[in-house]
Amino acid sequence: MQKLPVGLSVFQDIRRESYIYVDKTRQIHQMVTGGKYYFLSRPRRFGKSLLASTLWALFEGKRELFEGLWIAEHGNWEWQKHAVIALDFNEIAHDTPENMEISLNIVLTRTAESAKIVLKTPLADSKFQELILALYQQSGLPVVVLIDEYDKPMIDHIGQGEERLKIAKANRDILKRFFGVLKGVNISPALRFVFLTGVSKFSKVSIFSELNNLSDLTMDMRYADMLGYTQAELKSNFSDHLVQLAQQLDWSMERLLEELAYRYNGYRFSQREVKVYNPFSILNALDKSEFQNYWFESGTPTFLVNLLQEKQYNLSRLEGLEVDQSAFTTFDLDNLKPEALLFQTGYLTIRQIEDELYTLDYPNHEVKNSFTKMLLYAVAGQQENGISSYMIRLLIYLRDGKMDNFFETVQVIFAMIPYDIQTKRDEAYYHTLFYLMISASGGHAQNSLLTNRGRIDMVVEFRDKIYIVEFKCNQSAAMAIQQIETKGYADRYKQDGRKIILMGLNFSTEQRNLVEWQVKP
Repeated sequence: MQKLPVGLSVFQDIRRESYIYVDKTRQIHQMVTGGKYYFLSRPRRFGKSLLASTLWALFEGKRELFEGLWIAEHGNWEWQKHAVIALDFNEIAHDTPENMEISLNIVLTRTAESAKIVLKTPLADSKFQELILALYQQSGLPVVVLIDEYDKPMIDHIGQGEERLKIAKANRDILKRFFGVLKGVNISPALRFVFLTGVSKFSKVSIFSELNNLSDLTMDMRYADMLGYTQAELKSNFSDHLVQLAQQLDWSMERLLEELAYRYNGYRFSQREVKVYNPFSILNALDKSEFQNYWFESGTPTFLVNLLQEKQYNLSRLEGLEVDQSAFTTFDLDNLKPEALLFQTGYLTIRQIEDELYTLDYPNHEVKNSFTKMLLYAVAGQQENGISSYMIRLLIYLRDGKMDNFFETVQVIFAMIPYDIQTKRDEAYYHTLFYLMISASGGHAQNSLLTNRGRIDMVVEFRDKIYIVEFKCNQSAAMAIQQIETKGYADRYKQDGRKIILMGLNFSTEQRNLVEWQVKP
């Protein structure tokens, strides 16, 4: 079998060492022949660096690396060797503005030295301009500029306190001057192609505010699947590995594909209804033959959790969050919008679009399970090892219908929450915590589902049963059951074939816990 490119982001290495490469060169060809200035935002570990590396090889004219790919067979590409300036901000120091300026200077100087060019100007932005013009003059061909993870000098300092935010703003100001070089009237004729990647699109960075012909591909339907793997690409490119994993698990191929999609598929970036897998997770799952939360565990979103808490966001409403298109535009470090960050960082994705209304949701089980677990620990004021053992039992009891054990475990978890947490203890608070408990334990919980007669507080689904849950605070569990029945919440599931179980919960603000419950089959 061909090797899996786990953790690899250099196109040349993947092709020369016979790793699997999912051919994206048709979209790449469309991009490089259709314009000059591009920006693409995608979550981390989604293949942005591999795309930049592929563009580098393409513009250096390394045809041998593209043999058998779409662009070599059908693209009628020129295969000329252009000078390429590649800047990867993963490798550029940005702990302070001073160090970032120094690091930029070093990278530009090394690029110049490799082309036997001596740069004379001292500042990074003027050195960048000098390098572009010198390379253009040297080769006679316009220069290609590839900038990977441009926003890392800002992203890495968000949610870390006021001092770190000041560093992010200072770094942004340096980048504003630096990228401003690309819009100069003297520089434009010297450029063949400019491509930037990042996680977010920050305002007050000159390339976005002043470079009018920059094309943002982030939500462009034509490039919705240029990064990530579609279901068809997974089946056609990784068939041998899928067969091997199915045999190891003694599963049918249908069951395996269903499980992989449930855990790792689901990212949607445009109006075009196409979903993709995060490459990092699916490659690791096939390589290790285990279903783990690979992407989430490779970097935890502490800054996002801090921002959601700071803004007292209703965490139970993240699933099914409704926004308009303005949520996806550029935003400022001084006014961070949780919806934009959650989408751009990959913790929420597009579930459906109706007119101008976008409904966001967790892309898959991996993200929902891991992120809700982190949110639960944050809201409950607990470290992971304080609750995790109870979390494991919670879903088992609910799945097996051991309701007394289930509710006793819920009470234990609530009792572990410190009394000094400064949070308004109302129905929404208990609703949120219960939802986070179920989701973090791995359960398939859905919040606030609309019916033609009202809104169901929560539904928890298993293969053989469905729980319909209603919450009350300082009232009674019987009232909760009565509301489910009066409003006909179970009607939408009667043709489903699974057992329907009604669950009424009553919380006490005085006792700060679940005090009463009723379950009705």
